[in-house]
Amino acid sequence: VQLQACGGGAVQAGGSLRLSCAASGRSTSTFAVGWFRQAPGKEREFVSSISRSGRTAYYADSVKGRFIASRDNAVNMVYLQMNTLKVEDTALYYCAARYGVEARVRRDDYDYWGQGTQVTVSS
Repeated sequence: VQLQACGGGAVQAGGSLRLSCAASGRSTSTFAVGWFRQAPGKEREFVSSISRSGRTAYYADSVKGRFIASRDNAVNMVYLQMNTLKVEDTALYYCAARYGVEARVRRDDYDYWGQGTQVTVSS
C-alpha cells in the first residue's frame, strides 16, 4: 500500500482545510486509516482514525469537535476535514494505514505511512 497525503497549506486561525489521503496498490476498503501529526521538536501524535467501513472514528481531545474524518472507499480516498483551526494545529500531517477493521490510536498499530503534508496556522 502506498499512501499520499495532500491538502495542507497556510491558513489563518479560525480557517479550514481538508486533507486527503490517496491510496494505491490496494483498495482502501481493506484497511483502517489513522491521521497523525508532528510539530517541530515534538513527537508524532495521534489526531484521528477511522475504521475500515467508516462507521467508527476516534479523535484526540485537542481536535474533537473541530476535525471530522471520513472516507470514500469507492475512490480510494480518506479525508480529514479540519475546521476552526488553531495555531497549535500547525504540524506535518501524516496518514497511515493498517489492515483490519478497527480504527486504532497508537502509532505502532499502523503498518504503512504516507509522506506528510504541512499545515501552518497563523494568528
